Amino acid sequence: MGMSVTISVATEDDAERILKLQYLAYQSEAELYGDWAIDPLTQTLDSLRTELKDRHVLVARLGQEVVGSVRGWVDADGVGRIGRLCVHPRMQGHGLGTRLLRAMEQRLGAEAVPPTVLRLFTGHRSLANLRLYQRLGYQQTAVEEVSPKLSFISLEKPLEQFAATA
Repeated sequence: MGMSVTISVATEDDAERILKLQYLAYQSEAELYGDWAIDPLTQTLDSLRTELKDRHVLVARLGQEVVGSVRGWVDADGVGRIGRLCVHPRMQGHGLGTRLLRAMEQRLGAEAVPPTVLRLFTGHRSLANLRLYQRLGYQQTAVEEVSPKLSFISLEKPLEQFAATA
């Protein structure tokens, strides 16, 4: 490719680029479930700007282009939450999702009060996501049926295991 991908903290100037990337990256998920009203496709720019202020948001850049993103935060129960991991379709399969996820794990682990466990979820038909998360040490903890077409699979990674792979 000639340029290397860098991972950094997102700024408010990245909001529109993240939203466009998210919309592009989640098309395959929408098609997989036959539902184009999933949250990543209906999120507003204002909502994303709020997340940029209230949560950790990382972006992967190829030059000036945002080609990946992930969000994370520690909830009131001390659980590290990771969500909206997305990679530009042309960049998938090259380890960028792994790099983003690990970068977010490190960021959450550096909190003043680090999380005791990291948690994320994906849809039951999202097999590539499930393989990635399991390869990185996440284990399935729950299945929640959202609709007849969709179940969310929750996965967790204990802090000890997180610390060992960070």
